[in-house]
Amino acid sequence: MLVPMLIDTHCHLDAFEFDADRADVIESARASGVCAIVLPAVDRAGFGRVRAVCAGQSDLRFALGIHPLYIPAAQLSDIDALALELDDSDVIAVGEIGLDFFVTHIDPTLQEDYFVRQLGLARDFGLPVLLHVRRSQDRILKHLRAVFGRTGPGGIAHAFNGSRQQADEFIKLGFALGFGGAVTWARALNLRRLVTELPLDALVLETDSPDMPPEFAVGKRNEPANLPRIAQVIAGIRGVSEEALVRATGANALRVLPRLAGKAYSA
Repeated sequence: MLVPMLIDTHCHLDAFEFDADRADVIESARASGVCAIVLPAVDRAGFGRVRAVCAGQSDLRFALGIHPLYIPAAQLSDIDALALELDDSDVIAVGEIGLDFFVTHIDPTLQEDYFVRQLGLARDFGLPVLLHVRRSQDRILKHLRAVFGRTGPGGIAHAFNGSRQQADEFIKLGFALGFGGAVTWARALNLRRLVTELPLDALVLETDSPDMPPEFAVGKRNEPANLPRIAQVIAGIRGVSEEALVRATGANALRVLPRLAGKAYSA
């Protein structure tokens, strides 16, 4: 029987901010109770970095993809390289991919081209996706339906901050919704409403380290060791025990990222 535990479903441990003390950061996360961490790549150069960080560590798993903010420096040959990399059972998802319409300097048509190509790879390889959905929820839903129909590939809509209606549409397509440090801010009224109202089986936890620090760590580098306290805050907002929240979100992560269970947990 698999016992789900505390899982950071989105953490950029390969980022340069961790170069000086990455091993210590990982050990601190383990000591705090984090039992698995998912590292999504953001560009072709990151494919090798996330592999290297995860090598030989069963509680660290990686996804591969090209992030919308990195598309200006990308080439279509990077998509071909990604296809070659995905033929590997160690890859647990395609990601971080998606659309970012908050920025204005990246051509949205180019973003959508790369996004659709990567969705096609996820379909061809039978992999879930880790989605970047900043101010682009409806457009992403449109492309998901066009590529996958009404079933969807499953995966996680990372750092979700859309409407309840949009959340329900992602859930219908088999997605869990990622919540992290942003929820801990008292002014994050929409996020707090979502984590209260959404079904518990739709939520997963994340830190997005080193970015998106929680309110209790403002001005500091975000780290996966912050996840237990983030979980505590979310459990309090929702009115459930921390144990119940951790158990549910861990099970949800294993459901939407099936390959995560293969190495991060033992029977």
